[in-house]
Parts: sequence; C-alpha cells; structure tokens
Amino acid sequence: KLLAWHAREGRHDLPWQHPRSAYRVWLSEIMLQQTQVRTVIPYFENFLKRFPNLPALAEAPEQDVMQAWAGLGYYSRARNLHKTAQLCMQVHGGDLPNDFDALVALPGIGRSTAGAILSQAHGGRYAIVDGNVKRVLTRFFAIEGDAASAATGKRLWALAESLLPNTRMADYSQAIMDLGATICTRSKPACTRCPLAADCLALQKDKVMCFPERKAARKIPQREKFMLVIISKAGEILLERRAD
Repeated sequence: KLLAWHAREGRHDLPWQHPRSAYRVWLSEIMLQQTQVRTVIPYFENFLKRFPNLPALAEAPEQDVMQAWAGLGYYSRARNLHKTAQLCMQVHGGDLPNDFDALVALPGIGRSTAGAILSQAHGGRYAIVDGNVKRVLTRFFAIEGDAASAATGKRLWALAESLLPNTRMADYSQAIMDLGATICTRSKPACTRCPLAADCLALQKDKVMCFPERKAARKIPQREKFMLVIISKAGEILLERRAD
C-alpha cells in the first residue's frame, strides 16, 4: 500500500534523488536533520555547486565549508561533514563506505543516516527511524510510552526492520519518510488521504493526536520560605532571621 501510494503521490523530484549517489544522499540527510525540505533545497543545490563530490569537500578549507553552510544552523553538522569527507579520503579510498558499521563510525552519521545512505544509494535492506518514521509507526501501531525513551526506541527499530520489503528499498525508504512529512504530520494529519488509514490503530481508537507520546514535563517543586527582617529608620538591618 505504501509503495503504491508513493508511486502516485510521493516526492520524486527532490534534487538529491537524481542521481541517488551516496554523497548526495548523505549530504541531504545531514541537512534535513531538524530542518524542513523547502529550506534545505536551495542550500543543497548551492553546496553541491561548490563541493560537487566528496574529494572536493575534503580538500576545501573549513572556512569555505562553514561559509556555504551559513544560515542553515546547527553548525556542528557542517564540521562533521568536513571531517567525514577527510576521513573517507584517508581511510575509505575517497568515497563513503558501503558497510553499515564503517558508516556509523564516521562523525555525524548515526544509525538512521547510515540506513538512509545504504538503502537509497545502494538498495540495501536497512531501516530508517527519523522523526517522520517514528510518528508513522507510533500512530499505526498505537505505541504507548515516551517516544524518546530507549525502550520505545528499541521497539520502533525492531518494527521498522520487520517491515522492510525485499525489493525497492530506495522507494520504500523515501515513501515512509514522505508519508510522515506530507500526510501523517505532527499537527493536522490528513488521515482521510492516508493509504494506511484502514489499519491505523491510533485512528481506530480516535487517538491520532495522542501519538507519539512525549515525556511528561517535570513538575517544578515549590517551597515556602519565611523571613523576618527588622530595619532601622536609617536603613540599617538590625535583625534578620530565616526559617525553612
């Protein structure tokens, strides 16, 4: 259902999709962290003009990399891009490795980013669990508990991996991210247009907006203090007593 929906309504014209090289997918995934697609696209295109491939990025001075990133925020992402490019030149023959463990060992590449690179650039059977995918999974399966907790995260990863198709991994990875970004959104989800609506447990329970659950805000403790202060007419403190 998800792949059929993506063929009809998914995003097929994103600049990092043509071609889906490991370098372009990696760059887009790092830029898309905490940043919306419409914001990323012009930065991605300009960055690619200045640094069209991994060797060009590795050879560039850090100042040039930071200048190309200026305005996108979360500047540690740009520094990690530069460091990773240099490490790939030194250790991996001038390209991103196509091995999962080798990828996650590089600066700024976590489990989900590595999965995105391997599934989209190489067709590897690896899951992605970014914010959009978490939202889709927690709603579809009505998963209770803090979505940011280690226990819930472990469950989400197990589910994501169990759902992977045997073919069309690049399309599937893009499809589940697109569903979260365009249909199963944080606010005002378009459930009537969702291809998975018939089986969505959160929708069946009329609790879509209850998922994903967030950690309850910590209650701020309140304390009372009593103080006695006697001040002379001249403003001198004559007596001060505190009681807890």
